[in-house]
Order: sequence, then C-alpha cells, then structure tokens
Amino acid sequence: MKEISLEEFEKLGKDEYVAIDIRDEQVRDYGMIPDAVAISLDNVDEAEKKIAMLPADKKLVFYCDFGRKTRDLDDTGFLAGWDCYSLSGGYTGYVCSKISDTDDLEERRKKAESSIQKKYHKQLFSPFAKACKTYKLIEEGDKIAVCISGGKDSMLMAKLFQEIQRHRQCNFELTFLVMDPGYNKENRALIESNAKALGIPVTIFESDIFDAVDTIEKNPCYLCARMRRGYLYNKAKELGCNKIALGHHYDDVIETILMGMLYGGQVQTMMPKLHSIHFEGMELIRPLYFVRESDICSWRDYNDLHFLQCACHFTETCSTCHEDGTTSSKRLETKKLIASLKEVNPFVESNIFKSVENVNLDTVIAYKKKGVKHHFLDEY
Repeated sequence: MKEISLEEFEKLGKDEYVAIDIRDEQVRDYGMIPDAVAISLDNVDEAEKKIAMLPADKKLVFYCDFGRKTRDLDDTGFLAGWDCYSLSGGYTGYVCSKISDTDDLEERRKKAESSIQKKYHKQLFSPFAKACKTYKLIEEGDKIAVCISGGKDSMLMAKLFQEIQRHRQCNFELTFLVMDPGYNKENRALIESNAKALGIPVTIFESDIFDAVDTIEKNPCYLCARMRRGYLYNKAKELGCNKIALGHHYDDVIETILMGMLYGGQVQTMMPKLHSIHFEGMELIRPLYFVRESDICSWRDYNDLHFLQCACHFTETCSTCHEDGTTSSKRLETKKLIASLKEVNPFVESNIFKSVENVNLDTVIAYKKKGVKHHFLDEY
C-alpha cells in the first residue's frame, strides 16, 4: 500500500479522507486520531462490510501503531477500487508530530494543571488524595519514586503528585522515574515529549529487559513485569527513595479481583501498598486506587494529550505488561464482562471492590496467611 506522510496527511481537508484505525480495541482506548473510525482487519468479511459503507469518493488513510502493518497491507481484494494510503509513522508518529518545542508547551502544562485543580478536581485529585490519606501512602520524610511508563495513568499520577506536594500538608520528595527497557525510538521520543509538555522532570535509566524476554515463550508478560519492578526498586533505592508509586487505578483493581476468580481460581486483590520482599525498607504504593479509568481518559482527551499505549518490544500490540501475566485480551474480556453486568446492576463495580473488604472468614473453606494454608476443619 502506498504511503502518505504526516505532512501530506495534515494538508488534506476533513472532507477529503477517512482515517481508519486498525489497532486492537484496548490499544485504541489510549487514544485515536480525531474522527477516525475503528475497523479491525482480523475479520475480513466484517471489515469489507464496514468499508463498503464509507463514502466512495474519499481517500482511505489506514494507520496502526508505527505504520509498519498498514504499509504492508494488500490494497487489492476488497480494497480494490478504493484510494488507499498507509499513514507513515502510524499513530505514534502522529502523536509525536503534535508535541513540538514551541511556545505553546507552557500553555499546555498550565491547562493540564488547571484542569486537575478545577474541572477534574472531584474526579481525579479528590480520590487521589483520599487514597493517600485512607491507606497512609504518603508519610513525613518520604522520598517517592513516581514510576512513569509513558501511559495515561502514570503521567496523570505524576501530575497529581506534583499537585498534592503543592498543598504542603506533609514534607516529602519526589523523583519521576522512567525506565527504558528497550523502547523503539518512537516510544522513547513520545515519553520524553509528553514529560516536557506536562512539566514533569523525568529521570531516565535504561535496561535490557525487552531483549531478555524476547525469546521467552511461556508467560513473557509476567517475567517482563517482574523484571521491570525489580529494576525500578533497585534504581529507586539507589536514588535514596523509600517508596515506588505505580499507576494502577480502580478499574485495574476490580478487574484483577474478578480475573483472579475466573482465571486463577483464587480470591485476591491488588493491594494499595505493600512491603518489598527483596528490597529491604522499600514499599510499593498505588495512589490512583480510587480513580476511575474513564475519568483519566476524559482528562486526557480534554487536554488533547496522547500517550504511549504499547511498551512491548516484540509484539507492539499488547497494552501494559500486567504483573499477573495476563494478556490484554483477557483484560479486555473482563472489562467487557463488568460493563455488561453493570447494565443490569449499576452497583456491580463497587460491589466487586467491597467484596475484598468484607471477607467473612467464618464462611470461607480455606485461606492463606503468610503462605500458610488454613482450613475451616482446623477449628471446626
């Protein structure tokens, strides 16, 4: 398929083309080109039907993550007769082109911060502060390594930390830590550009994690996530930090609870904080524990921000590497299940969350405490 450069694409009038996003659904949640339509090419028959409904006189501009997949698309078959193009650089190239070194960087930063202080104060800052207070996540004298993966969650978390530090209710220090596990140049540039636009002074260090897991066939995401955390703990401790902060939000928590039961055969949750087993004196905290993903997306879109959606070196299609080794497809399946249950019961999300706050051990057949299994017959 012939390519169209970002410059040529930007010169097209809105009535001249239709942008078509072929990425998977969970990746699209991190952002799309404005007015683009989502059409998966995995099911050719469905794709053909959707494309047939598009205006025949318009150019079709296909894009993926980096422009590699769309460049190799066969524009014969059901695409024959259409004026088709592959967007050079893909979505990542488009995003990077929107973040420039011009004078509007200061305005972008001010708008993002103002929206946290005003428009999204109730949805974002209040639950962030509530989690910090409820679970005592920030304490006097802390030095916290705010771990930034480059996605919407960790970038927002960094801004919320900056905001709560301005309130000066507790004296603590922040280090904004970015680990490059082997990003391609586009992803690395995107993280650095977003950090600059948002006024986040990041400390970047490199590792070879992607190369290390590149040949692993069984549970590469699990190994990748565990290695990432180890590197982050180690670097944070080296920098004098006593805590690392990760950007898991409320939706991550309830999805983890449900996935543990459906796929793991166990009842567990993603804890708001925990002590490191291998790094003495270090803690992990999750200050977005009460923040809803939909509100994070709303803040992102309001500020016209575009973040890294993929860190994976060898697939370039998966979303965040989850610590339980689950794939994006399982996450998305669970997310859709919760959404469908919510249509019948609007309280289903809060009930899932509360289920791990209201465990009645008198009605549990068996449970584990510090690795030791206890059975109800032990005290029957």
